[in-house]
Amino acid sequence: MLVIPAVDIKQGRCVRLLQGEKNRETVFSDDPAAMAARWQAQGAELLHVVDLDGAFEGNPKNVEAIKTILATVDIPVQLGGGIRTMDNVRQYLEMGVSRVILGTEAIRNPSFVRDACSAFPKKIIVGIDARDGMVAVDGWTKTTRRRAVDIAKGFEGYGLRAIVFTDIHRDGMQSGTNIEQTKELARAVSIPIIASGGVSTIEDIDALLPLEKLGVEGVITGRAIYTGSLDLKKAIETARTHR
Repeated sequence: MLVIPAVDIKQGRCVRLLQGEKNRETVFSDDPAAMAARWQAQGAELLHVVDLDGAFEGNPKNVEAIKTILATVDIPVQLGGGIRTMDNVRQYLEMGVSRVILGTEAIRNPSFVRDACSAFPKKIIVGIDARDGMVAVDGWTKTTRRRAVDIAKGFEGYGLRAIVFTDIHRDGMQSGTNIEQTKELARAVSIPIIASGGVSTIEDIDALLPLEKLGVEGVITGRAIYTGSLDLKKAIETARTHR
């Protein structure tokens, strides 16, 4: 299982939000690329980058910061936040992003996902973010009446690289991952799952490892590695020995 460090960008800075609320932010660095390099140096094999301003406003906003990250690290980068058009997808892939994450637009317009998967095979990830099992959109500001599992099932056969599943209530709270919902999602689809939200300690990584056999191929960690409650290098080594 991959342990994937997150670099969330807001107004050019590296921040972490609590439960996705933009007025509950902690700034960890004015240099997102330096943080990306730090996580690569600790053994990260993949980086998760989010344009938070893009997610809230519906179009890319931190392109220059993303370019700098891509020029700084050698590991693959998956990117989400405000990607709503095929031109957005193409722009980022041509820039050097390895995988593009579609969130709000994927939920509202599944045909866009199908077209993107067709145009860019194995380069497209769908982000499914949920509160109490119900999917949220528009930078998590709106919660729909649609179940995460039902949304995920709808993408079977599209050719997605993966689904990133985030429990919003746990995101940034370091309260442990939602094992049961992640397990339910992994069992419901054949698409690889990346868990997100709530990682706090090495015990949270250990708890997720048995889900690898169900198709959970990675876990994203953010606040925990910034505060130091999780040692990224140790977490990566722990997960790697389980492969």
